[in-house]
Amino acid sequence: MRNPKWTRDELILALDLYFRNPPGKISGDHPEIVQLSALLNQLPVHPQKEKFQKFRNPNGVYMKLCNFLRFDPNYSGKGLQAGGKLEEEIWNEFASNRTKLAQIAASIRENAQYISRPQIGDIPDDEEFQEGKVLTRLHKFRERSPSITKKKKESVLNQKGKLLCEACGFDFEKKYGTLGRGFAECHHMKPLAELRANQKTKLSDLCILCSNCHRMIHRTKPMVSLEEFKKILR
Repeated sequence: MRNPKWTRDELILALDLYFRNPPGKISGDHPEIVQLSALLNQLPVHPQKEKFQKFRNPNGVYMKLCNFLRFDPNYSGKGLQAGGKLEEEIWNEFASNRTKLAQIAASIRENAQYISRPQIGDIPDDEEFQEGKVLTRLHKFRERSPSITKKKKESVLNQKGKLLCEACGFDFEKKYGTLGRGFAECHHMKPLAELRANQKTKLSDLCILCSNCHRMIHRTKPMVSLEEFKKILR
């Protein structure tokens, strides 16, 4: 069986290593290649990776780095040509912004062990942020935490007496009466690249949004801030 296709998370980690240790200067047994291979085998994005004997082994990781050579203007050769389209997308997104690439890669590495692996039969995520599945799932987990979202809504109700969407001003209670009383959604505003393991979510990290605005802000890639989203509405 062929190994599963590389995901955004995996390619982000590989490209981060590429810029720190270009494949022309290292080999498949380099310590960081071996280390990345071990990390990819722990990454919670493939539910059945144990079925593949050579899943993300050091040689495969090194070959993936060589796939990036074909996009590198500083490389005089051709590189490996048998890569996928997603590699080019990742290169175009991050080759000119290596600081952000390093931030996202660091956050993936730090948080991977705290995210449970998807199980066979799980409904796949209908959206994935620019930062990949691991940080998308962590972001959504923090948005859906019943304790912190309840406290956020209670805090806003105590201060303002109503839950208005902070982007468009929609009021569920005004529109739907008692049915909409106390209803709204909470959006986690902290940039995904800044998410850190075991870092507690503060009330100030959340904002109140209506369902439409929440859905729309999640469609932006990279995900925009609340203020940037307000500008889109205006």
